[in-house]
Amino acid sequence: MSGFAEALIYVIQTLGSLYLLIVLLRFILQLVRADFYNPLSQFIVRATQPLLRPMRRVIPSFAGLDLSSLLLAVLIQLLLMVVTLVLMGYGVGGYLLQLLVWSIIAVTSLFLKVFFFALIVSVILSWVAPSSYNPAAQLVNQICEPLLAPFRRILPNLGGLDISPIFAFIAINLIDRFVLGNLAVMTGMPRILSPFL
Repeated sequence: MSGFAEALIYVIQTLGSLYLLIVLLRFILQLVRADFYNPLSQFIVRATQPLLRPMRRVIPSFAGLDLSSLLLAVLIQLLLMVVTLVLMGYGVGGYLLQLLVWSIIAVTSLFLKVFFFALIVSVILSWVAPSSYNPAAQLVNQICEPLLAPFRRILPNLGGLDISPIFAFIAINLIDRFVLGNLAVMTGMPRILSPFL
């Protein structure tokens, strides 16, 4: 493969994955009922609105889930995988169903990574700026709270020491490595698509 093709794949994967992250954040923000008046939320809404507006006319929300943004995330991931494989010289004609499965696995992995890194940021902020009114800090806390709440109900009170993030990290890693990782292997995901996991 030529250096130009490698550079093109890198640019497409980077820009496509960035937009995919923004679309998935739109889904997550509605899932956790985050503050949509937050400036970062407003940016995410404006960035995703051109593609989501027509989809929303066809795909309604269900039980509070923004199905149109979730479907858009899967379609973007599918497109990124197809473009990557085609530029690498692979045929994709007989693999469309597998590509859809791989896309769902990859979007689920990214979904978990969003929570993983949000937890890291939340823990750091709790040490250095525990009462921050920064819009980013507030959004991170709103994303993490629904994930941490079940662990806080189960774990004993340790005198103000919150160890729920530790158990959330463990749960996320277990699902990502052993469930999604094994699903990727079982469905025959090629190594060339591993950057999406």
